[in-house]
Parts: sequence; structure tokens; C-alpha cells
Amino acid sequence: MKYKLEKPNLANINRAQTIKAILGDRKTEIWDFFKKIGSEHLYWDELRYKEPSPKGISKEQLWMIVKLLRESQAIETVIRDNEGNAFTWIKLDYFEEFFHELDMNTGGELFVEKDKIDKTNKQKLISRGIMEEAIASSQLEGAATSRLEAKKILREGRKPTNKSEQMIVNNYNSMKAIEDDYRKKPMSMDLLLELHAMTTKNTLDSAGETPRMRKAGEPIFVNDDIQGIIYHEAPDIEFVKPELEKLIKFANDENGGNGFIHPVIKAIMLHFWLGYLHPFTDGNGRLARLLFYWYLVNKGYWAFIYLPISKIIKKAHKQYIMAYVYSEQDDNDLTYFIDYNLKRIKLAVKEFEKYLEEQAGKNVQMKKKSEVQYALNVRQVQLLQYLHNAQDEYTTLKTHMSINQVTRMTASKDLNDLVNKSFLASNKQGRNIFYYGTDKIKQLFAS
Repeated sequence: MKYKLEKPNLANINRAQTIKAILGDRKTEIWDFFKKIGSEHLYWDELRYKEPSPKGISKEQLWMIVKLLRESQAIETVIRDNEGNAFTWIKLDYFEEFFHELDMNTGGELFVEKDKIDKTNKQKLISRGIMEEAIASSQLEGAATSRLEAKKILREGRKPTNKSEQMIVNNYNSMKAIEDDYRKKPMSMDLLLELHAMTTKNTLDSAGETPRMRKAGEPIFVNDDIQGIIYHEAPDIEFVKPELEKLIKFANDENGGNGFIHPVIKAIMLHFWLGYLHPFTDGNGRLARLLFYWYLVNKGYWAFIYLPISKIIKKAHKQYIMAYVYSEQDDNDLTYFIDYNLKRIKLAVKEFEKYLEEQAGKNVQMKKKSEVQYALNVRQVQLLQYLHNAQDEYTTLKTHMSINQVTRMTASKDLNDLVNKSFLASNKQGRNIFYYGTDKIKQLFAS
């Protein structure tokens, strides 16, 4: 059963009278109402419950006013549905202020004050962000591995044992590839296919095949298996192929359009566009979110890699799905999807800033004591900070090498030194040695 939005019956609403109400003696009440909901791009199913609404104006008239106002502000995009109709969007009241704050704090240090973070810590934050994004993006697509277990797999470089783990490892490797290499490359069909292959490596789709580009006449759906609801039926691949070429040109800023579009808005549009086209038999959602990150990093917003936005989306997964549905079914109004994602980005920024502040506050004294009293290096200090915050966790030689990008000899020296100074206890299990924090770590955090 395909999901269909409930729509009000506007057949009996007089358009001329409604316009007269907007411009006549009721205009103050009407505009006051819209000012109150100015930062909300609501669909009918929420708008009709908003109170207080202008007296004497029916909810249906109110919705007609909404549609008229949106039509007057609509900006056409290059994105088309399978009937050739353009998707449009409008600039909501909060967009300009949000982008001003964003751009004032970007430069080379997006969301990061220079006096709060050094180059070594940047790499740790990138690793944290990429891990969280890889895990959450995979969980959105059905990966059943817990966040705690997934982080262990990634830290230890363990081989995946099932599809869920493979999805997470693939996503992590893909994000790393974007950060390290792909960000420098223009988008192309080859690069898109390469990213898709990396994302779906050693996984099978629902038909038990390696994920691939769809064939002519081969349908694909976005659905809720439990309730049997189909939220989206992707266009036929014969429509999709030329649209992918347009998407690639759009990603490379080659097809003009209606003036400047802020890079964050454009990245969200790319995310939506690939999700709408759904060109592959599996992996479309993960690839769409990777494309979002690729575009922003490619355009110099490199520290967006810090922000695991899928982690925030996962907390409101149904809203994410409905943002797609509203955009597709309410006259191709892409504002729903843009609005949803910008609000998730705002939450991700706040969460990141809170994390950074907490880390800075609790670690200053500990860092000073570690370096002066015990002559520990930055890698050792950060390991002890991690083990203090996660007392049931451990590390290994391979994990320490991977996180810090150091040689086996350097990693071994770091860990053995911490064992000798009684900050770590080692436990050999088979061929592996696991390093656990001791109670002595607590002394470093004692004021």
C-alpha cells in the first residue's frame, strides 16, 4: 500500500475571497499568525492544529493562503520528477541567520575555536565524527550492530562477521576515503560508482545479489516492511540515467541554475536527488548521505566530517522519511527536506560544541599533570582520557596504531611506557594483548 498524504478539500474555497482576506481588513491577524510560525514549514496535517488561528478563517482557507504565499516565493531547481515537473524551494526566515553564524565560524576552523583544539586533537575529532556517522548511517539502513560493538570493531580493525558489521566498516572506509582523497576529485559517474561499490562491498541486497545499478523495468521501493507501507517508488531507470548526468553536473557547479545556492543547501539537494532517483538495488540511502559530505568537504567545509548528522537523524527517523514524502507529494516542495536537514545540522553543531566544551574543561588540568609530572605525550594523554570516560573499554596495539597513524614501534613504546607507569594493565588472550586502564588514571583527573 502506497502512503498518501492527507490533503484538504479546497474545491469549495473561493480563491478570490481568500486573496481579499489577505489584503483586506483581516490581513493583520493573518500576518501575525504567519509570523508566529515563520520558522516552521508545516504541512496541512500539522498546520490545521495550530492555535490560535485567525478568527473567521477556516483551516482550509488558511491552507490556501499558505499555498499562495509559498507559490509566490518558490525558487525552481534543476531537479525534476518523473513527469518533468520541477522541485522548488523557498528561503525560510531562519536560513539567513543560520548561514551567517555558520560562515562566520567556518574559514579553516568550522565550529572550532583555534585556542580549544590542536592539530593532533583535530584528527581524533575527525575519527570520532566519522565513526559515529558510519555507524548511524548504517543503522538507518537496517544494520543491527550496537553502537558500542561497532566502535570496538572500527577501533580494533576487526574483520566484519555479518552484513551489519560490513555495512558499518564500508561506510567508515568510504567516509575516510572522502576525507583523504575523494574530496579533491570532481564528481563523475565513475566516482559515484566507485563510492557505491565501496559502500556496498561484500554485502548482498534483498534479492541476494551484489548491489548494482537497476535494470530497465526493475522497480524499487522505500517501504516499511512491518506495516507494509510504501513511502516512495523510484522512477524507472530509463528516466534515472540522464538525471544522474544532470546530478553530476549540478554537483560540479556546471549547470547554472537560478543564482547562488548556499553550499549546505546544495548538499542537501544532492542528498534528496539521489534518494529520489534510487538508481541502485541497494545502498542508495548511505550513498546519498555520503554525497552530502563529499560536496561540503569538496567545497571547503572540511570540518563537516566532524558532525555525525545521521546520529541526529536516527533520533527522528520517521520525520526523515516524512520530509521526503512531504517534498514529493506536496507539489514538489523541497523546502520540507531542506528544513528538516538544516534543523538536524543545527542540533549536530550544538552537540559537537557541547562535547568540545566538556572535553576542554575536564582535560585541561589532567593534561598539564600528565605532561609535567609523568612526561606523557599527547597520544598517551588522549588514550588515558578515553579510558577514564569509558572505564570498561580497552585498547590494543593495532587500535593505537590505527587511531594515531603511528608505526608499530611507536605504538608499542607508548603502551609499554603506560604499563610501566602503572596507568595500564595488560592481559594477553591468544595472540592479542589487551590494555585496560587502572585506578591510577583517576589520580590525573583529581583536582
